[in-house]
Amino acid sequence: MKFNSEQPKILVVGSSSIDLVLNTEKYPQANETVMAVRSETFFGGKGANQAVGTARLGANTMFIGCVGMDPYGQQILRNLVDQNVNVGFVHEDIDVATGTAYVTASGGKNAIVVVPSANHRLQPEHLENPDKFFSTADLVLVQLEIPMNVVETVYEKCKKYGTKLGIYAAPAHKIAPEILDYATFIVLKSNDLSIIFDEDTKDEVLKKYPNKIFLRDDTNSTVYYNGSEMRFYRNDPKEMPNKMGMGDAFTSGFAVAYCHGNEIDDCVKFGNDVSLKVSKKRGSQNGLPYLKDFDF
Repeated sequence: MKFNSEQPKILVVGSSSIDLVLNTEKYPQANETVMAVRSETFFGGKGANQAVGTARLGANTMFIGCVGMDPYGQQILRNLVDQNVNVGFVHEDIDVATGTAYVTASGGKNAIVVVPSANHRLQPEHLENPDKFFSTADLVLVQLEIPMNVVETVYEKCKKYGTKLGIYAAPAHKIAPEILDYATFIVLKSNDLSIIFDEDTKDEVLKKYPNKIFLRDDTNSTVYYNGSEMRFYRNDPKEMPNKMGMGDAFTSGFAVAYCHGNEIDDCVKFGNDVSLKVSKKRGSQNGLPYLKDFDF
């Protein structure tokens, strides 16, 4: 692995939220009431997770998103600033609440209900003022918790300036073929493959996009095709108190390693290592590591 002294410039366009987690001994069934063992509150949202993740790994990171003008929104902004993320172009909407996610955690699995709220108020016009940052960024990261017309605008701006684009395709949604073709890399969950690529099999999709599609599963494994053979990397934690944000952590690690000019194999390994560290602490952002946490 190599890391240059110069900070890569990464622009993250995406969601932010407050995650409200209820830890229970069992999942409630219809018309059933269960008692929670404890409740927890964390910072989350796929975009904010990746902004914090890349910043902690040494990137010069800017975040573009939308929050409500409420206490949750202010908490999110303060947290991002504390994590050295530039929030100068985060839109604050007075008419809508900040996004939230309600998580029921039981038996090592999570059931999640997301309330997008302000995240769905992000619009293409909110990308106009920071337009110049699309031209100077080394990489733009986007996820699918924001409106698809914003994702399409991100693609158009990256194409206009020839800027690299990384996509974390979650939650799964159809993506226009021209965006898939342009993207530098795409991270997605293995069980979402058919949603994004219709009836294509895993091998067909991976071979169609060598060194571009990276399939993840909840054992912290990553599968991809390098142009000549299928590659597989797995870093399965012995204990996994947290599965939230592991895909964001992988994307952050992969993105930073890629910006430093590392080989794809090394980018995947580093992404998995970053994801492994996140799994050891509760919450999507608490376990996100710093470069100093690794031995190179």
